[in-house]
Amino acid sequence: MNAIAESASVAFRRNGGTLRTQEIIGAGIHPRTLYAMRDSGALETIGRGIYRLASLPPMSEPDIAVVAKLVPSAVVCLISALSLHELTTQIPHAVQIAVLPGRHAPRIDHPPIEVFRFSPQAHAAGVEERVVDGVKARVFSPEKTLADVFKFRNRIGLETAVEALRNYAARKRRRFDLVQDYARVCRVEQVMRPYLEALS
Repeated sequence: MNAIAESASVAFRRNGGTLRTQEIIGAGIHPRTLYAMRDSGALETIGRGIYRLASLPPMSEPDIAVVAKLVPSAVVCLISALSLHELTTQIPHAVQIAVLPGRHAPRIDHPPIEVFRFSPQAHAAGVEERVVDGVKARVFSPEKTLADVFKFRNRIGLETAVEALRNYAARKRRRFDLVQDYARVCRVEQVMRPYLEALS
């Protein structure tokens, strides 16, 4: 690897190993270097205009990482968030993200996304930042996600919501007080109360 490519690789590693084209150019890497690294196999394309060092370990959540890169303001929610928190056996068929009412849904060719409208209060509550395959992603906390799946139980399925709550209840570190707080934010306190009382 020549000095220019090595310098570019350092820039990639400094940023978790994954960069968008505009970030690459902003880091001072010439497009010619980018495409040469791609053609040589040093970089792999994981999404439209998104490149990753090929030497990194295989990705565990490539779809979420790509969506987080393409739509940094999006918050991973519902089944996608449950999956990240290991609270469900469901396999999401699309990356589920929360957006504010009135905002245009992001246009992404791949991976598939499913957009849910959250009120400003619900959209701001319980957001965590975590690193997914080297990419910073915004995701609702486990406790907030539990309230969300009960809020959207008609679309997600009540069985999925109850399963997630049971899985959460089986954990040593659990905060039912936080779940109740978020249930109030999502206006599902009455719906969740009997389930929480049975599991507390």
